[in-house]
Amino acid sequence: MKNKTKLAPLAAGIKFALTGSALLMLSGTSFAAVAQDAAEAQKTEDVEKIVVVGSRGAPRSVGDSAVPVDVIGADEFVKAGPSDMMTLMSSAVPSFNVNTQPINDASTLVRPANLRGLPPDSTLVLVNGKRRHRSAVITFLGSGLSDGSQGPDISVIPSIALKQVEILRDGAAAQYGSDAIAGVINFRLKDASEGGAVELKTGQHYDGDGDLRQVAANIGLPFTDNGFANFSTEFKQSDPTSRSVQRGDAAGLAAKGNTQIADPAQVWGSPEFKRDFKVFGNIGLEVAKNKEFYAFGNFAQRNVEGGFYFRNPQTRGGVYSNDGGDSLLVGNLDASKGACSNIDIQGLNYNQVTAKVNALPSHCFTFFSMLPGGFTPKFGGIVTDGALAGGLKGEMDNGWFFDLSTSYGRSEVEFYIKNTINASMGPRTPRDFNAGKYVQQEQAINYDMNKLIEVDALPYPLAVAGGLEYRIDTFEIYAGDKNSFEVGPLASQGFGIGSNGFPGFKPDDAGSFNRYNYAAYTEFGAEFSDRFRSDFALRYENYEDFGTTTNAKLTGRFQATDEMALRGAVSTGFRAPTIGQSMVRNVTTSFAAGQGLVDNATLPPTHPISVLKGGKALTPEESTNYSFGTVVEVDDFYATLDYYRIEVEDRISQSSSQTLTPADIQALLNLGVADATSFAGVKYFTNDFDTTTQGVDFVANYSADLMGGRTTFALALNYNKTEVDRITERPGVDGDGNPVVLRNINEAKVKQIEDGLPKVRGSFTVSQNWGEIGGFIRLNHYGSYFEDHADSGALRVEDDGLPLFLGAEQTVDVELNYSFSDNYNIAVGANNLFDEVPDENRWADVLGAKYPTTTVMGFNGGFYYARLTYNF
Repeated sequence: MKNKTKLAPLAAGIKFALTGSALLMLSGTSFAAVAQDAAEAQKTEDVEKIVVVGSRGAPRSVGDSAVPVDVIGADEFVKAGPSDMMTLMSSAVPSFNVNTQPINDASTLVRPANLRGLPPDSTLVLVNGKRRHRSAVITFLGSGLSDGSQGPDISVIPSIALKQVEILRDGAAAQYGSDAIAGVINFRLKDASEGGAVELKTGQHYDGDGDLRQVAANIGLPFTDNGFANFSTEFKQSDPTSRSVQRGDAAGLAAKGNTQIADPAQVWGSPEFKRDFKVFGNIGLEVAKNKEFYAFGNFAQRNVEGGFYFRNPQTRGGVYSNDGGDSLLVGNLDASKGACSNIDIQGLNYNQVTAKVNALPSHCFTFFSMLPGGFTPKFGGIVTDGALAGGLKGEMDNGWFFDLSTSYGRSEVEFYIKNTINASMGPRTPRDFNAGKYVQQEQAINYDMNKLIEVDALPYPLAVAGGLEYRIDTFEIYAGDKNSFEVGPLASQGFGIGSNGFPGFKPDDAGSFNRYNYAAYTEFGAEFSDRFRSDFALRYENYEDFGTTTNAKLTGRFQATDEMALRGAVSTGFRAPTIGQSMVRNVTTSFAAGQGLVDNATLPPTHPISVLKGGKALTPEESTNYSFGTVVEVDDFYATLDYYRIEVEDRISQSSSQTLTPADIQALLNLGVADATSFAGVKYFTNDFDTTTQGVDFVANYSADLMGGRTTFALALNYNKTEVDRITERPGVDGDGNPVVLRNINEAKVKQIEDGLPKVRGSFTVSQNWGEIGGFIRLNHYGSYFEDHADSGALRVEDDGLPLFLGAEQTVDVELNYSFSDNYNIAVGANNLFDEVPDENRWADVLGAKYPTTTVMGFNGGFYYARLTYNF
């Protein structure tokens, strides 16, 4: 029979309750308190296992959890070539997927990441157990699956600042509230009061581009005799890459004598990180007996610049031609000097077109005379992120543990676009523009309490927890410079308005929008015997704009034998629409089947034009999660197998582009939307479809003394499948006035949601340690997937679509490191050792991308690196 007091030391760190996912119910600084209190009260291996799990050679999942939790130690992030947190997470967790985002508007600045095949904002991110604010970036072009998502930006977290990362792979909205549909990721910061490290890293792709230069440092300092102050910083620069071929239309123009065409005219590759600076701090101080003050926060700023689509000098609408290239668009700069007519250029070569342009009167203007080789804008942004959280926690005289905290987070993204024009301004147009910015702010106050209470009917104390939360979310839009949205004198003559590619936000679009919500929650955890325990959580939440929601979670764990346990959970959840999704306005340039480049306006779903096209006020997504699995642990062998099923109703996403008719455009003009003539379609956020996502996670680890050292084998596999169960339909009419059934998302987008990520991902790693020398080799597997290339919007080739059905791929990563003293360690390695690339893009001549652009394995090929670390 267990000793009833054995659980008592753990109570100090319980944030919400001793649920099946106990590890994630602890705040970051509470973990330190748990370790210290437990060590003083009872130095048991059980407690140490909870705190230390995730270090090299230890199991990656918490074995006594009722739901799957992966714990990734800091060492696992160090032994890798990639430098950003997104890619590091993807390497460590097979169900976490992220890809390069070339020519994808704001997605290039903050890449969307997907856990268990769900959008980025379906995963809740915590730092030291506190909710992390969202990024200001809304993913307007998210390869179907992530379209319209607004998730946190975890790339601002430097890996050197981390003690470990815990990933709860199960729905947890009943504990944490909105967003925890796919799971929870908790980043625990280092809390040492002494020592530190300096790390230098450099690397390059096999093709000789993408050079990386990075320096990072961490230091732990005493904060009086009763606390710590731990600080980390990182600075990085990386060059862009290019995996491009010449576009077919650009090659055709060059063949007709146009010597102004660049080769390649358009670059597909990783963006340039001009600068990327990050700093994190973590402080803890015992201010009285059993009372601790804590605070942590960050500041980060990066400047990212990537490519955009090539503007063809004979066909680009609103700039060079409005009839697909049959004639050049000619503007009249001074009507008093006479009329100007468009130039017929059908069948003419470059010299013939140039001769006609040169023959124009001086008051007649065409952009072919100014930019005869077309132009390719560069799009970028300055992302600034900061947060601060602090509080007081401890034990009261009545035995209740408390945690009172407040937090503030702010994300800002300032957009700019270079090498482009405002066509409506004619020859007076600038070439570079500041397009405005988005700002996301989040404030929260939390009060949490918990206690172990003796209950006569139970053999062990009942864990009781509860708390209150109050949050305010704010989304702000700031107008761009005047030239970026200016309605120039040529607008009435068919020339496009605003900075081409990314028009600036107008003063009418600018504003500050906020929402408050409050929540109350409780949890109970009971051990009914030595072998069985169950936990129950309940959360009530009230939002200012759409009302209330109540969610619950029930978990159970049964120790069937000494070596094997069974576990399972069922829960309901929700994801509230963000203020940004409800209020944002934006214009994106994308490729459309049969049309080429088109500009689509994103409007609030309650905007009159959105309503005309089926839009309505957003409501929360609702989910139901089921999971069950087994844990096997025999000596040095450890394995978990878990099945999950996630049903999501009324998923929020960006609609497919809804074509604007002449009547729609006139209605927009009547409402004062002066640049409506530049739009080919409108998009809005909508609760539009239901999905079921199900899959299996398998994790296995084995350690043994082999080859004169310590060898660890680690296998991690994920199978994930999503099906779209329902799509909202509404009545409408076609161009001839016949009744039809309309949908907001097309077949290509459905295919992206269902098959845009590999159904199977896995890795097998062999790590070896001989003391001073160590290393690892890892085999990565990426299953087959589908890409709607450049979001063409059509599934079939005959509908002018660009579908890509791509096969499975494997890559190999390797590293060798050597400690030539107690303080210095040097490592060399390669990601994608054999320079594997995905299947070549069969539509490469259309838009110039040599490879598919949404592949999870990446398209840049092999990357080699070196790392020098000084520990003190």
